[in-house]
This record gives sequence, structure tokens and C-alpha cells, in this order.
Amino acid sequence: MKASLPEISAVSWTDFMTGSNPGTHGIFGFTDFKEGSYEYCYPNFSNLKIKTFWDHLGEARKKCIIINQPSTYPVRKINGTLISGFVALELAKAVFPLFLKAGLEKISYLLDIDIVKSGKNPEILWKELDKTLKGREKVLDWLWHEDWDYFEFVITGTDRLHHFLWNAYEDETNIYHKNFLDYYRQIDRLIEKIVTSFQELTGDSESLYLLSDHGFVGIEQEVYLNAWLEKEGYLGFKTSSPESLTEIIPSSKAFALDPNRIYLNLRDKFPLGCVDQSAKKSLKEEIAHKLEGLEYEGKKVVKCVFDVEEVYSGPHLHLGPDLIALSEYGFDMKGSVKKKEVFGHSKFQGMHTWDDAFFWAKEECGPDLAISDLSKIILESFK
Repeated sequence: MKASLPEISAVSWTDFMTGSNPGTHGIFGFTDFKEGSYEYCYPNFSNLKIKTFWDHLGEARKKCIIINQPSTYPVRKINGTLISGFVALELAKAVFPLFLKAGLEKISYLLDIDIVKSGKNPEILWKELDKTLKGREKVLDWLWHEDWDYFEFVITGTDRLHHFLWNAYEDETNIYHKNFLDYYRQIDRLIEKIVTSFQELTGDSESLYLLSDHGFVGIEQEVYLNAWLEKEGYLGFKTSSPESLTEIIPSSKAFALDPNRIYLNLRDKFPLGCVDQSAKKSLKEEIAHKLEGLEYEGKKVVKCVFDVEEVYSGPHLHLGPDLIALSEYGFDMKGSVKKKEVFGHSKFQGMHTWDDAFFWAKEECGPDLAISDLSKIILESFK
């Protein structure tokens, strides 16, 4: 199954729960521009422009229980229970109905691992992953026996593990290789428990689904798009050590936001815009052509560059990027403005992939499946 474009959880999970794309639901990434500005903002659930499929189920008087759903913070009312996943900051704003908060605190439920500490110390990562998974399972056991029509349970520990310790999976001599496999055995056991419990409860598995919101692969190099745009003459800064895109020079024609979104500095969109609508098409084609020719030690870096007008649709299309650069496996696109070189490394070992997410269902779902197709498939099972 294909994930969202860009292939990040904030967009992929929103595509999933709305059955639409960023041009319609309005969420383009973990960060975005304040409208008419180069300043960043952090879109959340309150910025979602349309209903989720469990909103539609609620209107049909179907009760939903959603545990650890990313991109639903701050939480909002549904017909049932919703516990937000990342990026959730405060438990009181991550739980509906609020009276469940006391029960979650009693079992030491964690909204997420401590990303900062876990990224620096693998021993802390293992402890955080263990505590988080145990809390998830306790909530599963607790809410499974409530009345519900739709039940959703999300595991995000695998994502954290892949980002920080992918090498422990690939290298059998790695000190943490066994820990990595043992964590997956815990996940397998939990999935088996859910599948068995569902079959016992319903008598079948016709409406049981398993999915991921993206795939994963090891990182060979990070690719800093703003450094590339600067080297190619499309971007310039007022200082030698910029902190943000508010410091671009007026002649800049393009810039990037994480992970792989490229925006043209359009005259009618940004304060210092210098690109006219008449030049938009040719500039997009020029940048895409150059990016698709980018190489690292003889290896092709960019698989393809999508023109957003061809992959998004909806009333909010104009707020999004102009191009999305999809990399070859191993080349992780980044939007930092602080990097001077095009290629480099950071603390991350694993990166998201677009075309090898998965969806498991009893029925064949057809070719070229995208994560935005799933809500329709799920809703069909209620007819």
C-alpha cells in the first residue's frame, strides 16, 4: 500500500482517518507556514478541515474506541472514546471522555516515549518502549470489554525503534540485535492476542484490518534540500547562519520544509515573493529535472518529484507545497536551514518509505491501494 505524500505520520494518519488528501483536509505536515508568512506553525487536530470516518460512524450511532491515534491532539468529542497519540503533550487534553484520565494515570499510561532521552541513550529507549507498550496493552484489556462498534489500536513503538536503532535490525552482530527482535516478538504476541480476541468476540475476521502508515528502511545519507536549493541558486539568506526561513533574501525562488516539501516563493503567497504565476510551471519543471538528476557517489538520490497539483485536490491546495521530492531508499530528505552541505548524518538510523506500507484485509482491495482509500473500505463493512 502507498502511504501519503509526504510519507510522514502527520499526513498519512490524517489521510487515513479522513479518506482524503492534504488539499482537502488541510494538514500538510508536522510544521507549516503561517498563512502569508515565512514563520512556522504546528498544525494539530483543531486545524483539520473535514470530518473523520469515526465522526461519520458516530452520526450513524456507532460507538468507537480509538487508542493512541496520532494527529488527534488536542482531543475532541466523539461517540465513544478517543485517546490521542503523538504529538500529544498533556494527558488532560488527550483523552475523551475526560473521566478516563484518572484510570490512565493509575496504570502509568504514557502518551509517548521520551524522544530526547531515548534518542541519546538506547538503554533508556528500551525502558521507555517497554513501559509504553505495557500501558497500551493495559488500556486495550480495559476498554476491549466496553460496548463498541469500531475499535482501533495503534502501536507506535516500532516507529521509534526503527528511527533510532535500525542498524540493530540489519546487523546481527549489533549489541542490541536480540533486543530488537524481542521487541517484535512482543508486538507479534500482542497482535495474536487481538486477532484471537476479535475472532472469539465476533466469530469471524471479516472486518479485522491491520495496517502501517508508512514503510521503513535504513538511512545511507540525509539530504538537506535547502542546502541543495542554495547551491543551485534558488535560495539565499541574509546571514551565514540562518535560524529559519524568515531570513531569506527577496530574490529567493524556492525553499523547503521537512521532510521533502518544496515551496516556490510566489508573489501572491509570500511577503517577499518574487515568482509570478506565469513562471510557476517552468520553474517547477526546472527544479524537478535537476533534483531527479541528483546523485551521491554514483547513486540516484531522488526517485521522482511530484507536482502537488497532480497529486492533491481540494479547496486548500493553494496553502500547500508546490513539489514533493520522493527519494530513493536510503536517502532521507530534510528541510533544515542550518546545514551547509547537501549530504550528512544525524542521530537517526531509519527513514520512512512511501510505497511499501501495508494493509491486511480478508477481502482483496484492488491494485494501487493508498492509505486514503482505507476509510471507505472500513465504512463499507458497516453496511
